[in-house]
Amino acid sequence: MVLVKGIILHGGAGTRLRPLTFTGPKQLIPVANKPISQYVLEDLRGSGIRDVAIVLGETCPEMVKEYYGDGSRFDVKIAYIYQGKPLGIAHAVGLCRDFVGEDSFVVYLGDNMLQNGIKEYVVKSLDGGYDAYILFKEVEDPTRFGVAKFDENGRLVGLVEKPKTPPSKYALVGVYFFKPVVFDIIRELKPSWRGELEITDAIQLMIDRGYKVGYSLVDGWWLDTGKKDDILYANMLVLDERVQREIRGEVLDSKVEGRVFVDEGAKVVNSVVRGPAVIGRSCLIEGSFIGPYTSIGNGSKIFKSSVENCVILENACIEGVSRLEDSLIGRNAKVSRNERSGVIRLNIGDYSTVEI
Repeated sequence: MVLVKGIILHGGAGTRLRPLTFTGPKQLIPVANKPISQYVLEDLRGSGIRDVAIVLGETCPEMVKEYYGDGSRFDVKIAYIYQGKPLGIAHAVGLCRDFVGEDSFVVYLGDNMLQNGIKEYVVKSLDGGYDAYILFKEVEDPTRFGVAKFDENGRLVGLVEKPKTPPSKYALVGVYFFKPVVFDIIRELKPSWRGELEITDAIQLMIDRGYKVGYSLVDGWWLDTGKKDDILYANMLVLDERVQREIRGEVLDSKVEGRVFVDEGAKVVNSVVRGPAVIGRSCLIEGSFIGPYTSIGNGSKIFKSSVENCVILENACIEGVSRLEDSLIGRNAKVSRNERSGVIRLNIGDYSTVEI
């Protein structure tokens, strides 16, 4: 069997998720109480890939190392490579040459999620002997992505980065399969107008020079979780598909309906919880309503509040809020009620305090 290694890109500035990303990398923001990049790591592991490098950016790289360690907790072996400033995907890949050696490898953006994973595409890329193998997904607004250009026979002839006039509706998914020859291509690249080494330019050169470049159209959903609404949507999909009813904590004088996961040490007191929902370790829910599509991070406390379709990170506190919906609440944040009430929509950063 051909050895395949994995590379998770964990850099980028995360500007669209500020202020949360001032104090932590976007890939560690949780969906259903699990960091997005952990889904990526588990997808690689489920595809038979155990040797993984995580490319770190400028934002709190120590948080990533602290969470993943040497990988043994996840049944993989993890190496760390520092990119620092976000100089492009191709630049990040180029830093991994020594790690990859002579093996085939997968590059997986740490803020992307695929409903059905990559296992079948790993097999296709290897069985086809491709120098590069890429994935596309049809999207409504291809101007936000790298976009495929096909000839009349359906052969891939080019890639266009964020085109004003897209040649197709097929966006480049953030998963790439390569042989080591790509490193020689990357060496020849010049920075784009964004000052970055573009992976689309590298793949275009491979196409132009006759390398064997294949592709698949992805079945199921694909998520690029770069904005608050993307996180909430991903949370909804994952809770819908993967959460099962399990009560490990205490439920006192409360009603828990549907697929709700209550982790160890959590207490639900005089409350209603309607799934799908996840309540993390050591949480306290008292006198509250927790509605569908809500994930509550470890150690958070919710008193006399109604919360629905929210992602609440660790150690947050929500008190006396009549309706909190469609919100992303950072670590250690506090949301409390003043004299006014009503529907609230929030996107607040770590260690914030908001009175409403």
